[in-house]
Amino acid sequence: MQRPPATGGMRHLALNVINLEAAERFYVDLLGMAVEWRPDPDNLYLCSGCDNLALHRALDSAHAESGQRLDHLGFILRKPEDVDAWFEFLQAHDVPIDKPPRTHRDGARSFYCFDPDGNRVQMIYHPPVAAACG
Repeated sequence: MQRPPATGGMRHLALNVINLEAAERFYVDLLGMAVEWRPDPDNLYLCSGCDNLALHRALDSAHAESGQRLDHLGFILRKPEDVDAWFEFLQAHDVPIDKPPRTHRDGARSFYCFDPDGNRVQMIYHPPVAAACG
């Protein structure tokens, strides 16, 4: 059987979050995503142009802790120097940092931080993906 046509890439992620309001502030106010749809008080869909992030309020902390584990989610940056600018910006807003900026063997450059629920977020310049995103 032949493989179907290639996908358009990973453009959607859904997170269960304990504090939906804090998560919204992080992704909208600090990272610059826009609210695409708010179907009810417990669900929020965000977009930054070519992607979609769904935030779902966890029913309780036990529900959030028992769910699927996520290593990290990544935001593509267009230039390597954007990584350092984002690092400084998020540090200035007291966002917890996991790993400082570094250049990877493949030419990518990134750092890791945490959103208000402790989800690890990577801000990354990855040359082939950055070129595809314009």
